[in-house]
This record gives sequence, structure tokens and C-alpha cells, in this order.
Amino acid sequence: MPDCTAEKHRLRIIMDTNALFVPLQFRITMPDELEQLLGRNIEMVLISHVKRELTMLATKRSPSTKKKAEYAMKFAEKCTYIEMEHPHSQPTDDVIVNAAKEWKAAVFTNDRQLRKRLRDISVPVIYVRQKSRLSADGMI
Repeated sequence: MPDCTAEKHRLRIIMDTNALFVPLQFRITMPDELEQLLGRNIEMVLISHVKRELTMLATKRSPSTKKKAEYAMKFAEKCTYIEMEHPHSQPTDDVIVNAAKEWKAAVFTNDRQLRKRLRDISVPVIYVRQKSRLSADGMI
């Protein structure tokens, strides 16, 4: 009989655009290091607004950025994709904040302003510390 409790205790982590560049930029293995840091099973989530940002980076930037964005898009395939009902014009950070509150999910981001907004509403935040390891703020 499958273990349904493991699925229930899986932590949902909303991935910000910059988090999807972490494996290439910092040589951090994910999702393994996320699970090791948090001590539990995780579900990395890619929301439609972040996917749109990645697609834009892969098509409208310098060749170097384009190549990195294409790699990030391949990494994003490991995430659970969720189409958001929010208007496309709504800023991605606002959608992430609202989804994190609603789903009681953690957020992986290196964006300082977004990290502060999330901490102010007691949403757990995962980020890269000292360019070499993952760290977490808040109750996870």
C-alpha cells in the first residue's frame, strides 16, 4: 500500500525566476539540497508568471542570457507547473506573495525585496547564502 502520509507532508516551494538559475550559477544540486536543508520531501512549483519571464529571457536577451535561460527552462521541467488565474499584467512578485499565503508554501528566491515582503507576512524563504549553500528563513 502506498504511503499517503509522505505526500501530505511534502512541502510546496514556489520557485522565483532567479531560483531556476541557481543550479547553473552556483553549482547547487536541486532538489537534493533543498530536501537535505529542509529535512523533508518537497515539491518545486513553477507558476505561469515565472514561466513567462523565463520564456522572455530565452528569446529577447543576449546570447549568454539566452543560453542560461534555456538551461533554467530545462531545470523548470522538474517542477510542477501551475497556471495562475491572475492577469498577465500583475507583477510576478505579487502573484508569488499571494500564492505563498494562499497555499502556505515556502518561496525560493534570491531577490532581496521579495524576501523582505515574504518575511513581513511570515512566509518561509529559501535563498543562496555565500554563493555556495542554501539557507532558509522562517518556520518551515
